[in-house]
Amino acid sequence: MKYNEFLISKHKKGDRVGRGIAAGKGKTAGRGTKGQKSRTGSKKKPGFAGGQNPLMQKLPKLHGFRSYRIKFETVYTGQINELKEATVDNKVLADHGLISSPYVNTKLIVQGELSRKVNITLQSASAGSIAAIEKAGGKFTQTEQVKRIKKEENIKKTSEK
Repeated sequence: MKYNEFLISKHKKGDRVGRGIAAGKGKTAGRGTKGQKSRTGSKKKPGFAGGQNPLMQKLPKLHGFRSYRIKFETVYTGQINELKEATVDNKVLADHGLISSPYVNTKLIVQGELSRKVNITLQSASAGSIAAIEKAGGKFTQTEQVKRIKKEENIKKTSEK
């Protein structure tokens, strides 16, 4: 007899449970006695951990966890309109206090009117804000994040001057 010659149906017939003690799977039907899992319609959502914080919610809070998401600080077109500079970049925004540091990623978003010509050099901008800049006669240029100068390089540059 060969494996491919076995006369086996594709679907196994299910057990008839709860049909009396003599049937083998009677009374509690193999579910044990009492508790949430013994009841019909019992279902716990995936990740449920008995009332404590589930693993998928606990992981980001654990020691050593690091998020790789790039964080952006937002600047609005209305704020740019208030600046007097013809060219706006991270340094100008940081000097005016619109972003925390010139070394952060910055994104321009539409909120407020942009009525004058401004050339903007930032890491990111929404499609609507780019359209608003071009409508006002300005230009948007996308750049990489401004990197900090390491202390050793900074010391060499100051000593060369």
